[in-house]
Amino acid sequence: MYRIVVDSCGEFTEALKKDEHFVSVSLELEVDGYRIKDDASFDQLDFLRRVKESPVGPKSSCPSPEQYMSAYEGEAEHVYVVTLSGKLSGSYNSAVLAKNLYEDEHKDEKQIYIFDSRSASIGETLVGLKIQEYEEAGDSFDEIVRKTEDYIDSVNTFFVLETLETLRKNGRLSNLKAFIANTLNIKPVMGSTDEGSICQLDQARGMNKALDKMVQSVLAKTKDCENRILAISHCNCPERARAVREKIESMMHFKKIIVVDTAGVSSMYANDGGVIIAV
Repeated sequence: MYRIVVDSCGEFTEALKKDEHFVSVSLELEVDGYRIKDDASFDQLDFLRRVKESPVGPKSSCPSPEQYMSAYEGEAEHVYVVTLSGKLSGSYNSAVLAKNLYEDEHKDEKQIYIFDSRSASIGETLVGLKIQEYEEAGDSFDEIVRKTEDYIDSVNTFFVLETLETLRKNGRLSNLKAFIANTLNIKPVMGSTDEGSICQLDQARGMNKALDKMVQSVLAKTKDCENRILAISHCNCPERARAVREKIESMMHFKKIIVVDTAGVSSMYANDGGVIIAV
């Protein structure tokens, strides 16, 4: 038996929500002192309203080691944990601490491995799906760890933001730069680095042009498309996500394309209207 534990920055499809092999461990969000658990109770529209009205913007806190330890319990002999990039959150460190505490308290044969996805959102989801693929194929625990780490090395994450306000409020972007970008309708095209940090890949005037540039970046960096799953996550903009999917499908053939709405932490990063792609 196996279990795949994913922190709540990783979105689950409807099928994964019903799959007993997958477990989500919740982060928490805070807007002006109001705390929000990133679980099935998350209300995206209410959260986006609070973020828009907040003068300081949202914050997040990672799951506690106790939450992770609870997820490790049970009959599963193999436990795989997929976390938000260690460069963006303490979720990875919390999961590792929980593993050490669990192993100190339990003398069973359970094997636990923590993957730093070096990604976020549906990038984490893709890692979880790859682990399941290897488990269902009958690979050994050590083989799955090695092959999944190799897969993580190959994954790229991209996103386009409708607004820079959250980055400005969090102090990650100067007021002047945000003002200029908003005034000129400049939309940055962002991506993940090999280490799991965020970098700017490109920019364009207007959302449609920025999305086109993101798609071009995806196609330029992706090889062997026929054997890869591409995932799209959107924050309150299903039509925009659908248009991106159709554009990609018209240019290249992927093994599968999945589309989901952002959960709490991803909604905080992407903000209203943002689109994320991982492949």
